[in-house]
Amino acid sequence: MRKTYLLAGLLILLCFPVLAQKGLTVIKASNELVSIRDGGTFSKNSWTITPNLKPDIYTTGNKNTKVTFITNLDSITFKIKPGKDYDFIILLNNSDTAWTRIKYDPGTPYLYILKKAAKYNPADTRELPPFTYQSMDYPALVALRNSMKLDSIAGSGSEVSRMINLMHWIHNLVPHDGNHGNPDVKNAMNMIAECKRDKKGLNCRGLATVLNECYLAVGFKSRFVTCMPKDSVFNDCHMINMVWSENMRKWLWMDPTNDAYVMNEKGELLSIPEVRERLIRGKPLILNPDANWNHRSSAVKEEYLFKYMAKNLYRFECPVSSEYDTETSTKGKRIEYVELLPLEGFNQVPQKTEQTGKESGIKFVNYKTNNPGLFWTMPK
Repeated sequence: MRKTYLLAGLLILLCFPVLAQKGLTVIKASNELVSIRDGGTFSKNSWTITPNLKPDIYTTGNKNTKVTFITNLDSITFKIKPGKDYDFIILLNNSDTAWTRIKYDPGTPYLYILKKAAKYNPADTRELPPFTYQSMDYPALVALRNSMKLDSIAGSGSEVSRMINLMHWIHNLVPHDGNHGNPDVKNAMNMIAECKRDKKGLNCRGLATVLNECYLAVGFKSRFVTCMPKDSVFNDCHMINMVWSENMRKWLWMDPTNDAYVMNEKGELLSIPEVRERLIRGKPLILNPDANWNHRSSAVKEEYLFKYMAKNLYRFECPVSSEYDTETSTKGKRIEYVELLPLEGFNQVPQKTEQTGKESGIKFVNYKTNNPGLFWTMPK
C-alpha cells in the first residue's frame, strides 16, 4: 500500500510542473459540482467537473463581464473579453486534474434565448390527442423491414446498439441535401429508391422520416421531431428523431443528418429534453466522436449543440400518429400535430387550429401545449 500511495503522490507532483509551465491557476475541490456566476446570473451546482475532457469548455455570450467558478473549497474569477480564452485547472480530491476553459463566443446568443425559455407549465391540462405508434406488423412496415433487411442491419446486439446501427445505415445510405425538397411520396421505400435512382439526397425532414419508419418497422416506438427557433417566421429549423428505449425507460436523441447522439459525462445517452435542460443549466454534454455531416466534416459540440441546436431547441412539433407515409399528400387526409412551447413563447393561442389545403384537400390540425410531460409522454 505504501508503494501505491507513493506512486500516486509522485504522479500528482509530476503534473504540477506541467501546469505551472502553462501558467494555469489551480483551484481545489472535493465535490464534483461547481456553481457559476456569469455576470448577473448565478447557477448553483450547474457544472460538473469532468477531468477526461481536455479542455472542458464553458461558453459565455457576455462580454466585458465577470465569470466566477465556485467549488466547495475554492473559486476563480475572470473578466471576459472578446478574442481571449481563460484556462485554469480544477484539482478534484487532490488527484484528478480537470483542464477547464472559459470562452467568449458572440455567436451564442441563442443559448441565452434558450435559457430565458426554460419555464414550462406542467399543470397545463388543455386537451391533446394521445400519441400513437404504428405496429411493426403493418403491411408496409413489414415490406420495408424485409426488403431492406433491417433486422440484419440493426444487428443482434443491445437495444441501443440496434438503434444506433439503423441511424448509421440511413446516414451512410442517403446523403443530406438541404437545398432541395423531398420526393412527393414521403415514405422510406420511395424516398430511398428515388435517391438511389437519381443520385440525390434528402433534407433533414426526409432523413428523419426514413429513420422513423425504419424504427417502427423493427418494433421501436419513435417519432420525428421538428426542432424550431423562437421566431414565428424562420428560414432554418432541424428535424431529428426520438426513439423509446425500454431498457433505459426514456426517449433517446438520434439525428440521422449528423449521425449524432448525445451523452452525459457518464456516457449515458440522453433524450431531447435532457439535452435542452443541460444546455440551459450548463451541464456537460458529450457528442459521439464519429458524428459528422456527409462524411465531409465532423460535427463539433460547440457548433452543433451550443449554437445550431441551442437555436432550434426553443420549441418542438411532431405528428400525433407516428406511422408509415405520414406526410404524403392524399386527398381527404387528416394530419394532426402537437407543438410544445415554453411559457415565454410567441403565439400561445389559439390552442387548436384547423386548416384544409385548397388543392390537396388535406386537413391539418395543430395543437399547442406548455406541458412537457404530455409532449414527451412515454408510449403506451
